[in-house]
Amino acid sequence: MTDLNTRRKIEGAIFLVAFACTIPLANWLIGNVGTVCVPDGPCLIPVAPGILAPSGVLAIGAALVLRDLVQRRLGLIWSFAAIAVGAFLSAFLAAPALVLASTVAFALSETADLVVYTPLQRRGLVLAATASSVVGLIIDSIVFLTLAFGSLDLLAGQVLGKLWMVLIALPVLTWIRSRDRRMGMMPA
Repeated sequence: MTDLNTRRKIEGAIFLVAFACTIPLANWLIGNVGTVCVPDGPCLIPVAPGILAPSGVLAIGAALVLRDLVQRRLGLIWSFAAIAVGAFLSAFLAAPALVLASTVAFALSETADLVVYTPLQRRGLVLAATASSVVGLIIDSIVFLTLAFGSLDLLAGQVLGKLWMVLIALPVLTWIRSRDRRMGMMPA
């Protein structure tokens, strides 16, 4: 049993570090990586034919799933601690207005994600992570775009880009759930 607890904590730490890095990574991507970089605006990437999104959607889409994995392995407190660390690290990589917008959006969306994920996790990791991520990505997109750019023009791209990342994560979540069951490793 101790080996399973140790494994859960190690995996939790890996998920925690990855999750904490998503805010600064998203802020860095928005300012530096894209097929189009708008002057005094975000760098954009295509997420579907004719639909662009700020490039940070890739990191934030992954963050929505990583938060659930942090909670599963380490508990709620660690999820919120990772948000604080990520916001702090972002201050070194992005403009203050962008850091504020992303931190507020991230905190609100992660709280909504948490409210949905927590009661559903007993019904299954994949269902809980999918439902909570969809709620979180919508809230994150609306709040971030409003605070960062004062416009919802890129909303469709934001939502779609994050949704792609959640869908890409589903096979990994299915594998984690199956492996946890085989090993007798239950959530924190």
